[in-house]
Amino acid sequence: MMGFYTAICTNLLFPLHERLKHHDSVALRRQLEDSQWWSADRLAQYRVQRLRTFLGQIGRTVPYYRDLFAREGFDPDRVDALESLQGLPFLTKSIIRANVEQLKAEGHGPLSRYNTGGSSGEPLIFYIGKSRKSHDVAAKWRATRWWGVDIGDPELVVWGSPVELGAQDRIRQLRDTLMRSHLLPAFEMSPANLDRFVDTIRRIGPAMLFGYPSSLSLIAQHACKKGIAMDKLGIKVAFVTSEKLYDEQRRTIAETYGCPVANGYGARDAGFIAHECPSGSLHISAEDIIVETVRPDGSPAARGEAGEIVVTHMSTSDFPFVRYRTGDVGVLSDESCACGRGLPVLAEVQGRATDFVVAQDGTIMHGLALIYTVRDLPGVERFKIVQHSRELTEVLLVTNAQFDPASELRIVHDFKTRLGQAVEVRVSRVTEILPEKSGKFRYVVSHVTP
Repeated sequence: MMGFYTAICTNLLFPLHERLKHHDSVALRRQLEDSQWWSADRLAQYRVQRLRTFLGQIGRTVPYYRDLFAREGFDPDRVDALESLQGLPFLTKSIIRANVEQLKAEGHGPLSRYNTGGSSGEPLIFYIGKSRKSHDVAAKWRATRWWGVDIGDPELVVWGSPVELGAQDRIRQLRDTLMRSHLLPAFEMSPANLDRFVDTIRRIGPAMLFGYPSSLSLIAQHACKKGIAMDKLGIKVAFVTSEKLYDEQRRTIAETYGCPVANGYGARDAGFIAHECPSGSLHISAEDIIVETVRPDGSPAARGEAGEIVVTHMSTSDFPFVRYRTGDVGVLSDESCACGRGLPVLAEVQGRATDFVVAQDGTIMHGLALIYTVRDLPGVERFKIVQHSRELTEVLLVTNAQFDPASELRIVHDFKTRLGQAVEVRVSRVTEILPEKSGKFRYVVSHVTP
């Protein structure tokens, strides 16, 4: 049963917050909570109609797609199935970088500039409009409510994005305080910080946890080593995202905090793609998002076959993402879920692994602590960070003409600040970065045992 304060947040404070930001997330969430129970046929018809409308709009207002449709002879009015998308080429990070202004819709509304986290090794600058923000908030809100928690229930977030950790102004602090959301930095996992994180979780007694699976499991392991019980705090669910969730991490988090683990898959660029329901299926936010999986040659992968995840987000008309190659590998399923929702299922996500690195003093840090320095530098097309030892970290860069050689000094400075002043940071510019023997890219590789 929803508590009194949670009800105020859910029904009054957060809707007011969204209205002031000119977001439609409240009405959209209600729509999504209805459409999730539609039959597969009804949902498919809705998606085709929405896709046709979306493609027609961007074909009229977005210079890049107006030119592309004309060149390819593609007519949005003839779209009669989701498979019609296969008549369009893929959108890649390099295409976006080369066509940023052409991808903005004529007469677009306010756009916010974003960077990807860069865990794919290819940093990206792109833009998001209010419609996309509203739909992503609504989809995440719907998934949160699947687990019996809501906005306003005490929440503890273990995160590391500069958007969340670098913009804690008074308004954001007030919002988080009102919504009972508490933020812990995921980057610096020193023993002292881990002690503090455990104490904070026990003191707050949150209804839900949210964070990287690696960070939440590391805190859990620390509590177990200290003999500190965490399973009677009233935590209802631990939401994890941004990395591959391994079975051992799921067990550690569930057993230590005494709650189920809800896996999520999404990204700033691709959107809030899928979330796990209590019956164990990773449901795609299908009202907004079309997910394809493709083989290395670009042909469609069969259901049950692993392929690269390609995303079309139908709420991005201000800055469209159509057949966007995520670089992640996943498996689509035809199976229905026991929960009864008609939303399609993403059976598996195999990518998105980011290692920890270890500072010279033994402090364990999420690999994103180093990624965020490199991904923000102009002219970096691809990169790889290899921690050979506590004394040596190597940074490989594929750059273009926009890269300023002085940026190498910033990398060295920032890495030494994180890892230790005595650490050697070796920066090299290369023409190519090859995948691992497995065929997958890992962009933070640490050979140091925490």
